[in-house]
Amino acid sequence: MRIVGISGSLQARSTNTALIDIARATAPEGVEVLRFDGLGEIPPCNPELDPVPAEVEAFRALVQSADALLIATPEYAHGLPGTLKNALDWLVGSGELHEKRVVIVSAAPSSERAKYARADLERTLGAQGADVLASSTIAVRTQAHGHEIDDPEIVAAVVDALAALAKDS
Repeated sequence: MRIVGISGSLQARSTNTALIDIARATAPEGVEVLRFDGLGEIPPCNPELDPVPAEVEAFRALVQSADALLIATPEYAHGLPGTLKNALDWLVGSGELHEKRVVIVSAAPSSERAKYARADLERTLGAQGADVLASSTIAVRTQAHGHEIDDPEIVAAVVDALAALAKDS
């Protein structure tokens, strides 16, 4: 099974990107998790562009080649990050998300946070026919020296997300 991991954050030390890295490190045998790092390179969505920019074609091909997606997104101003929404907007009408299995996770200081970003993402994916299997916030405590991303509870939550994608695939 091939899972493409997409972080909605462009920050170098993003906890959401770290969740994708945990998925890569803990993927069971037979499951490959690829991390998409080109979110910041995708130009603003303009469906009238012809030809479609190479970055968009590459993103479409990557999503098409995946059996499933693991999207880890932060919440900005009670919503979905603009760069992630922009990338997904490029897939409207081209069909790569139709019936694609997706799990959404969001790293936040508490499990009650990021609900608006996840809801926005669920709506965007649903509008494109994706099969959103699960959506949850993973609590990641912030310390003075950074994030405790290697916490066993965090790793277990990511392993559960992968299991949801692999189940009955």
